[in-house]
Amino acid sequence: MLRILLLCLALAAPAAAETRTAVFAGGCFWCVEANFEHVPGVRSAVSGYSGGQKANPTYKDHEGHLEVVRVTYDDAVVSYEKLVGLFLRSIDVTDAGGQFCDRGPAYRSAVFVSDKADRAIAEAEVARAEATLGRKVVTPVLAAKRFWPAEDYHQDYARQSEIILTRAGPMQKKNAYKFYRKSCGRDARVREIWGAEAAFVK
Repeated sequence: MLRILLLCLALAAPAAAETRTAVFAGGCFWCVEANFEHVPGVRSAVSGYSGGQKANPTYKDHEGHLEVVRVTYDDAVVSYEKLVGLFLRSIDVTDAGGQFCDRGPAYRSAVFVSDKADRAIAEAEVARAEATLGRKVVTPVLAAKRFWPAEDYHQDYARQSEIILTRAGPMQKKNAYKFYRKSCGRDARVREIWGAEAAFVK
């Protein structure tokens, strides 16, 4: 009897949620990481490098790679479609030369996809963004390559209390991050492009 009861409970229990990953390149990885850490359903956001050929890239030497963030999420809470939509609305999708004040190949935007299903979703979201803006979206959808985590001192940068020296003087990393984000014009530009649909603007 007990065995039957346990079997019934097991069958009635909801299926375990699947944890999946998404990889986005949106300029400074500190900002992309900080944005997604607050999305319900996101388990973690890790800064890193991807898209290039070089093994074991570092912040000082990651030529060929883009700064990216690997987002691990519970797809029972938040969909891949939702994440891609938020990502596109948090960057300048019309800029092929970098993002905001960060210029050059490492700061280009991209959505990295691991399978055909994710590619179809990402491409549909890009098309929807183009329809919304009435402009060409230059953020490409690319096949995923190996993800290399960035150095520890880059992780959770927006929450660190360590004191560092900046152009504005000594300050905690989390305050240096806020200073950088504002000085770089990230949120102002996103708001200018996306208006009421702008995501993560401060």
